[in-house]
Amino acid sequence: RKIIATDPEMAAEWELNQKFRKDPRITFFGQFLRRTSLDELPQLLNIIRGEMSVVGPRPIVEDEVTRYGDAIKAYDAVLPGVTGLWQVNGRSDTSYDDRVAFDIEYASNMSLGRDIWILIRTVPAVLFARGAI
Repeated sequence: RKIIATDPEMAAEWELNQKFRKDPRITFFGQFLRRTSLDELPQLLNIIRGEMSVVGPRPIVEDEVTRYGDAIKAYDAVLPGVTGLWQVNGRSDTSYDDRVAFDIEYASNMSLGRDIWILIRTVPAVLFARGAI
C-alpha cells in the first residue's frame, strides 16, 4: 500500500491490472519462481483439500470482487483453478477486464474437453513464460 500511496504511476498500474509488472517487493529468486510458475506448486495442497480445481478462474481477493460486477455470480459458481483461460491467453499481457471476461466465459462454458484443451495449452504457456511477470 505504501508504493501505491507514494507513486502515482504504480498506483495507476495497480488500479488497471491489480499487479505490478516490475514489483519492487519481489526478490530475484521470487522473480524466478514467478516466471517459471513454481510459485503455483503450493496450490496443489488446495486442490487436495477440495478448495481449488486444476482448471478454473484464478482466485481473487475481496478487493477484486467489485471488478466482476454482476458476473461475480458466474465466478462464484465454480472453484478457482491453478490454470485457466486467462493463463493460456496471455496472463499479464492482457488487461484485467480481459481476465474477468475469460473467467466468466470459462464459468459459463466449462466442459471436460475444454479443461483438457486448457491443460494442453498451459504446458507451452508455462515453459515459455508467456505473460509471466
